[in-house]
Amino acid sequence: MKISIAGYSVHGLLSEGKTDIFGYLESCRFRYGLDTADIWNGLLPSLESGFIQKVRQGLEERELTLVNYHADGCHVWEDSAEARAKNRELAFEHLRVAAALGAKTVRIDTGGKLERMSAEQLEIISNQFREYCEFGQEHGFSVGPETHWGISLIADNMEDIAKTVAHPAYGILLHIGHWELGDPDEGDRRLAPYAIHTHVDAKITHSCLAEKMQLLLDAGYTGCWGVEHHSKKNEYAEIAVQLAMVRRVLSRLLWEEQSQASTVHRGNPLLTDEQEGRTSKPA
Repeated sequence: MKISIAGYSVHGLLSEGKTDIFGYLESCRFRYGLDTADIWNGLLPSLESGFIQKVRQGLEERELTLVNYHADGCHVWEDSAEARAKNRELAFEHLRVAAALGAKTVRIDTGGKLERMSAEQLEIISNQFREYCEFGQEHGFSVGPETHWGISLIADNMEDIAKTVAHPAYGILLHIGHWELGDPDEGDRRLAPYAIHTHVDAKITHSCLAEKMQLLLDAGYTGCWGVEHHSKKNEYAEIAVQLAMVRRVLSRLLWEEQSQASTVHRGNPLLTDEQEGRTSKPA
């Protein structure tokens, strides 16, 4: 099963000094039995190459694949060209870190405000993501924004960016159901074809998980299901609950697929169909 735990899920433990990047990796592998990591840059106290090499070794020692690296603080759009240039420089630093860690996908936010993009914003944001995608393609990963904050919370904006970038290494991190100024279900449906990674929060997990997962699968989604918890409270247990529910849905979908392909009698093997009431009596 392709499941991961978004690193932000342990930000409460991190703030209390109860975990770090290596504790997170240890939890992914041995507490939760995963073979994936989903690193948030807030878990990294340093981007210095020597430290990043230790994190790479930590991934390899635990046989973990880094399915996503999500970087905050280096979003594309700022109103001033100077601020955009500064963020671009930091974004490339994170892209180099992602390459060093062997990431499969990378999330960098769009930035901006919660409003419809201007033509200038669309051009600058799309050109920047295309440049990131060129780097990603050279290093074996895909790049794109998350439905996270600002411009990216409007489905029209995200669809316009995806169509304008039009690069094979581009894709989005779909934080399922996280939209503003529009129908969240419609936003998920429209952007599902562009999804290369997901964040599944507690609200979705406890309300419409199976429906949303099926929507993405129907759209051809083959990426990882990234469990993300936000409360900053009781995180180990809350993550375990969300993780179990995602596993349950995936197990059920697999079981249904196998059941449809099987001709094995699934009733009580010690009773006949008639005794089980599985055959209708003549009128």
